[in-house]
Amino acid sequence: MDERSGIREIKGIGEKAEKTFGKVGIRTVGDLLRYYPRGYEVYEDPSAIGELEEGHTMTVSGAIYGRVQVSGSQKMQITTLYVKDLTGTLKVIWFRMPFLRTTLARGGAVTLRGRIVRKKDGLVMEHPELFYPSIKYEEKRASLQPVYPLTTGLTNNAVIKAIRQAVEALGIGEGILPRDIQESFALVSYEQAIRGIHFPETKEEFYQARERLVFEEFLLFILSLRMMKEQKERVLNPYCFREQEQIGQFLERLPYELTGAQKSVWREIRQDMSGTHVMSRLVQGDVGSGKTIVALLAMMFAGLNGYQAAMMAPTEVLARQHFENIRNMLAEYGIMLRAELLTGSMTGKEKRDACERIASGESNLIIGTHALIQEKVTYRDLALVVTDEQHRFGVRQRERLAAKGVCPHILVMSATPIPRTLAIILYGDLDISVIGELPKNRLPIKNCVVDTGYRETAYRFMKKQICSGRQCYIICPMVEESDSLEVENVTDYTEIVRDALGKGITVAYLHGKMKQAEKDEIMDAFAKNEIQVLVSTTVIEVGIDVPNASVIMIENSERFGLAQLHQLRGRVGRGVHQSYCIFMSASRSEETRERLEILNQSNDGFFIAGEDLRLRGPGDLFGIRQSGIMDFRLGDVFQDAKILKAASEAAAGILDEDPGLERQKHACLKKAMGQMLSRNALETTL
Repeated sequence: MDERSGIREIKGIGEKAEKTFGKVGIRTVGDLLRYYPRGYEVYEDPSAIGELEEGHTMTVSGAIYGRVQVSGSQKMQITTLYVKDLTGTLKVIWFRMPFLRTTLARGGAVTLRGRIVRKKDGLVMEHPELFYPSIKYEEKRASLQPVYPLTTGLTNNAVIKAIRQAVEALGIGEGILPRDIQESFALVSYEQAIRGIHFPETKEEFYQARERLVFEEFLLFILSLRMMKEQKERVLNPYCFREQEQIGQFLERLPYELTGAQKSVWREIRQDMSGTHVMSRLVQGDVGSGKTIVALLAMMFAGLNGYQAAMMAPTEVLARQHFENIRNMLAEYGIMLRAELLTGSMTGKEKRDACERIASGESNLIIGTHALIQEKVTYRDLALVVTDEQHRFGVRQRERLAAKGVCPHILVMSATPIPRTLAIILYGDLDISVIGELPKNRLPIKNCVVDTGYRETAYRFMKKQICSGRQCYIICPMVEESDSLEVENVTDYTEIVRDALGKGITVAYLHGKMKQAEKDEIMDAFAKNEIQVLVSTTVIEVGIDVPNASVIMIENSERFGLAQLHQLRGRVGRGVHQSYCIFMSASRSEETRERLEILNQSNDGFFIAGEDLRLRGPGDLFGIRQSGIMDFRLGDVFQDAKILKAASEAAAGILDEDPGLERQKHACLKKAMGQMLSRNALETTL
């Protein structure tokens, strides 16, 4: 058995289990070994009930108090238990586990580990892991237990068992890193890394394993980008662009003047598109900095020169919003260009008609989603490709859209503020422009960092805003330990919000288990103010511009990185109304408060990104969500900035020595890059 073997080679995995593992992309032993934990359970000493903190996963030991009760419908039965110690009594609930009533009927001592949440009747431990009798907890105490991403029919224990068998039965090789790179950067062996990431005996062993695997991940990514850039730099500009008076007239008639940063970036884009080589440029700008108008100028520049331009947005709602804004501006300012919308939800006839207009050249500016890169869509003369929110698209997707033209110019728009030192590495195939200032008429968001005792006041404040015609977001606390509880968690929380705000206010929710069409329908209704409060987990990105939304409350804000909190805050502050962000924190830690105070004091995304970079440490891996920027399997651009820089240094050395990776010592690296590209692995990054 080797890494290429099918997982049926592993003892205990039959046809049914093979299909279940296949749902999460595990088909070979190698896939299984690279199916890394999404977190670890750290089994620490039990806490006293009187010292429990909302928003944390904690362990308690106590005596079962009173009778175990089962209530609710047949579909959603809730088992309730009360546990008592010398400091107080705790309510405990489980979903869909009525058999526990029989298990726990004889009473006695019990140990429970679960998330502490606040309900109407006080603190509650929700759906905890049960150790009964309590002595069973001692077996796991002070250990790190891996927690894997799961799907229906796949249990955490099944994954652990399969990986343990694979690790023990397989002679794990040396991995893809040349020995000189491994030694130069003081990395553990590949075998140590695989064992240490799945079954660490200590935190130190875990950190060393993770460093090695993140280094590999970043190195492959950077090498791919550098080699792509080398190929692109040789592409001459096949298009002829001349200055267009209509664009100058358009800018003069706008009700506002572009900021100095917008003018500078527009000048760089214009020079690129008129220059000797094909443009590949990233425009970074904070939320509200005015990237869209710069993208429109570039699209108009292509259209007025007789070419086509295409913009790909991450969601249908956002694509439709861009289309309507662009179409209205073209009409208002008398620009004789035609905008076209192309999305997956359009009817067959609507798509055929749109495709005919695109193919004939009747439509100049095409806005859409992934539908833009479908095989049947042909363009008459595509000279510019714009991708919005680049971290949502793969490099391969961008390349597929570019392939619709003859080496079109590439313009990437990102609202994700990343310090320039990291951006140069991460966007290695792109030149970088930054819109580093906000329009003068933009009101700064007012922030406050509060504890959970402020929640009722926050609800009253939101109700007041809604009565004034505004709308609100609430980022619902996510249940990390059990994704299967996500739906119950967000729906339960939505009911609390509905009760708190009262009748006449429409509250809806979004969560990751919804189908895309359902999400789009909710977001569209929110954009039209048919929904006043949108409760959402952070599993999905809202991806819509709602200028009327003036309040966002982020529950359990201590569990996020600063950069991600800033991105969430960017959902408001998009219109003329004063906007507010409420960071709700259940932590009593002084360190946490200091971190959140940075957001309280600044709305500058680039400053916050730099502070996030400075404050992150390896200990955060157990407590704070990753940034969400560029969905690497293990790596995080803020968490692992030092590893990213080291991998960049290694990539530069490798390519200086062996540009085509032809030497024997680089054979494994070259093969891994080929496999990654064939799996479209870059789809989930940049």
